[in-house]
Amino acid sequence: MSGAHLLDRLISNEYPKFTNSAEVRAFEQAPYRDRIAAASTYDAIKLGASHNPDAPAIQFLANADPADQPLVISHRDFLARVTQAANMFHALGVGTGDVVSFMLPLLPEAFITLFGAEATGIVNPINPLLEPHQIEEILEAAQTKVLVTLGPMPGTDIWQKVQQVRGKLKHLKAIVVVHGPADPGNGVHSFSELMKDQPSDRLVSGRPISAQDVAAYFHTGGTTGTPKLVRHTHENQVYQAWAVNLLLKTRPGGNLLFGMPLFHVGGSLTQVLSTLSAGGCLVVLSPAGWRNPSSVKNIWGLVERFKPEGLSSVPTVLAAVLGIPPGNADLSSLRFAAGGGSAIPVAVGNAIQQKLGLPVYEVYGMTETSSVHTIAFPDQPIRIGSVGFPVPYSRVRIVKLDASGGAVGDCAVDEIGVVAMAGPGVFGGYLNEAHNGEAFVEAGWVNSGDLGRLDKDGLLWITGRAKDLVIRGGHNIDPGPIEDILFQHPAVSLAAVVGQPDAYAGELPVGYVQLKPGASVAPGELEAWARERTPERAAVPVQVIAVDPMPLTGVGKVFKPQLRWDAASRVFAGILSPIRERGIDCKVDVGAHGSHGSLATVTLRNVPDDQRAALAEEVHRLLSPFVMRHEVVWE
Repeated sequence: MSGAHLLDRLISNEYPKFTNSAEVRAFEQAPYRDRIAAASTYDAIKLGASHNPDAPAIQFLANADPADQPLVISHRDFLARVTQAANMFHALGVGTGDVVSFMLPLLPEAFITLFGAEATGIVNPINPLLEPHQIEEILEAAQTKVLVTLGPMPGTDIWQKVQQVRGKLKHLKAIVVVHGPADPGNGVHSFSELMKDQPSDRLVSGRPISAQDVAAYFHTGGTTGTPKLVRHTHENQVYQAWAVNLLLKTRPGGNLLFGMPLFHVGGSLTQVLSTLSAGGCLVVLSPAGWRNPSSVKNIWGLVERFKPEGLSSVPTVLAAVLGIPPGNADLSSLRFAAGGGSAIPVAVGNAIQQKLGLPVYEVYGMTETSSVHTIAFPDQPIRIGSVGFPVPYSRVRIVKLDASGGAVGDCAVDEIGVVAMAGPGVFGGYLNEAHNGEAFVEAGWVNSGDLGRLDKDGLLWITGRAKDLVIRGGHNIDPGPIEDILFQHPAVSLAAVVGQPDAYAGELPVGYVQLKPGASVAPGELEAWARERTPERAAVPVQVIAVDPMPLTGVGKVFKPQLRWDAASRVFAGILSPIRERGIDCKVDVGAHGSHGSLATVTLRNVPDDQRAALAEEVHRLLSPFVMRHEVVWE
């Protein structure tokens, strides 16, 4: 019996084949809710454990080394610990509508907390790499009642960040600390001590968990202003596990090399919940996951030892592992590669197929769709560059929008528009109602914010980020094709294209690259490379800047806002050079701003009071042709 079958009442022995759209539509004749045997994530984990309770659910590696002796937790023990954690949170006063937030690296306690909190109330995983003020905003927006966090440990500042924000959290009742000293009188409790006295065979609350109950809040969007918290129901999350297992034909007992963060849906749902609900095992690549350099360095030894069927991660990891020679490692267990979170460069997809002989299943989705919404179907020919078809019971449209963000019609075949999605994985709205104004193009159809097209076969092609467009004199330039051209240069490891401010055209395209280790390029080489291969003259980058490292988000995506700020800083510094040439200490910094989006701050030092008004006027005159707001600061 295959991994998804216990979640699906209507599949008996073999996974169905989806070789064409007619077979998908026939499969969908049975109502989706009639298929699902698990109402909640807790039920899904139970069903996964029932395959073989003594098989490993987690193998934890201390340093992503194939020679590590893993800490092994069986499915039976994992379910027991999740149950104890749920009872621990219940004992701390957590009810169905209360929030347990956590800030933890990839320790076993993090996985236990994730599902224990969902069995009791609502879980809110938080990126511990965020700044304290961002963490505070998310914790407070979620009305966090219990916070599970790492204690003081060398090499991490999680505990220090918690100490900075805890006094500002109006709803916080308790902190539960992993690997750290307890201080019950000060509201700090030991995770292990609270867990050990809780029953492991039942939920003390007696709670019947409904599919429509809220399971989680995931933070998404930008890092300024009020945080956007996506509400997931248990049905949203179970659907994700069911759909991934259905399409990837997951089998019980299989291993997954796991290094994604749990504050990202690709990690917590697409990989963790799907694996555990199928009776599989997570081979956890150290507390830092893929951020640990050993995870990539040791990749082929890890594949040889743990024999995963899939090589799955974000595109930056897939690109990095291609640079590691396999040597004589036995890679015969691998039957596919899969990636998502951002587009897989075509050159990377082709290299995986050519060097490793693996089909590449690119996936597409967002936090608001509970992660994967489309995927390249294994039973159909793979088209590198496409993100495939909607998973069963989900739909995609390419729409034209009016000024208010509402749909005014669907685009024709191969016409680029905004990608809208509907289905059982699509969320019902953000926690803060103020964020829902443009979240949906119409009822049930979430606005992805991405540009794309559907071809004649129904395949979805993502052509860019609506907000990532470089708008040059009213002409929309999609960064994606230019990034692909830069990436094809043999010295380039990562590439990104953003708009830099221009007084005449509004924006001009500028490229950023991270070179491969030991690689170098001559001045102008990358600009010439792009110019010779970019059909559209207006899309040629005016400059290509090498950076090391490329700024990345916590889940491995290129953090384009940082590049835009850098590009703007360079432009404005040039515009203000006449002031510096007069010997005046003048510095410009561009960064995020809660109201304006981005703000240029011009700092002038050691200027006499009687000269400040004239100098400020000069700065305003020089920068006024630009759209971006600016301010003058004196030191």
